[in-house]
Amino acid sequence: MPVLNPLLVSAAIGIDLIIPLFFVVILLLIILSSSIKIVTEYERAVIFRLGRLVGVKGPGVVIILPVIDRRRIIDLRLVTFDVPKQRIITKDNVTVDVDAIVYFRVIDPQMAVLKVKDYFTASALLAQTTLRDVIGQVELDDLLTRRDELNKRLQQILDEATEPWGIKVTTVALRDVVIPEMMQRAIAKQAEAERERRSRIIAAEGELMAAEKMAMAADYYATHPIALRLRELQTWSEIAREKNMIVVTDSSSRELGTLLGMIGQQTKKKE
Repeated sequence: MPVLNPLLVSAAIGIDLIIPLFFVVILLLIILSSSIKIVTEYERAVIFRLGRLVGVKGPGVVIILPVIDRRRIIDLRLVTFDVPKQRIITKDNVTVDVDAIVYFRVIDPQMAVLKVKDYFTASALLAQTTLRDVIGQVELDDLLTRRDELNKRLQQILDEATEPWGIKVTTVALRDVVIPEMMQRAIAKQAEAERERRSRIIAAEGELMAAEKMAMAADYYATHPIALRLRELQTWSEIAREKNMIVVTDSSSRELGTLLGMIGQQTKKKE
């Protein structure tokens, strides 16, 4: 019966142990690499273990048990989406096309996962219906002139509705309001009529102020006849400076004729 070499036997046994150990190490490395996840600063990982909520983890290194744990990454950065153009009938029965922009962010990742399946789609659909409801309750003039108030109103309504989902709506902005062409011409006529009304009011106010000043001047001249005479002489002197003008006065105004003659001579000398 052949005698086995102890060294060969030990080498064979060592190889048989190394090969399974090698596969075990490889398997452990694969499991470990799939278990270690890195969550960035602006993200949070919501962890479920066997279907039960474990909690919110991150940022940094997060350990996930393979097969047992399931994770969902939630972005905490500000998100923007466009509300598609909606055809809406205002309170005064005018059809307008309105679109808007909504800015929001997730403030509670756990609520955003547990309370709503897709918070982005839910928020977008809610913004569309809210835009229709709010614009339908205002008149066209308010829509065109009070846009800031409508933006704040939309933001408040959306923020209250999305708060249970862990969503914070920061800003809502109406981007464009398109009205029919006939309504545009009517608004242009209205604006023109408004400008005409203002110009007439300003002219009337000017006439009223002038009449009040003239009445005050008349009262002053009535109590101060000398001032009235001086004003008369000043007026005649201004008339005398005009060329090719004949001034006719009565015989009692000799000093007026002398004054006008002196003014005429002074004017000729200057020329």
